[in-house]
Amino acid sequence: MKTPILGLKELRENLDNYISQVNKGKSFVVVRKSKPVFKIVPPETEEQWETAADFTTISKRGVPAKKILEELRKLNV
Repeated sequence: MKTPILGLKELRENLDNYISQVNKGKSFVVVRKSKPVFKIVPPETEEQWETAADFTTISKRGVPAKKILEELRKLNV
């Protein structure tokens, strides 16, 4: 099956609709002036993501940027 093509203006005007469709597994190629500029695809399943740093164990109220930078520096990112 060929990936559906939509214009950038169409995407902007109906973004919520396309987000819903992508969440259901559908992909789109977005064009501007008849040239492809990017492709929208559903995210990979969570199991395929590697956790670089788990900040959820630090604080439920949020994590200061300073703490995030400290943790990332430990990982040499």
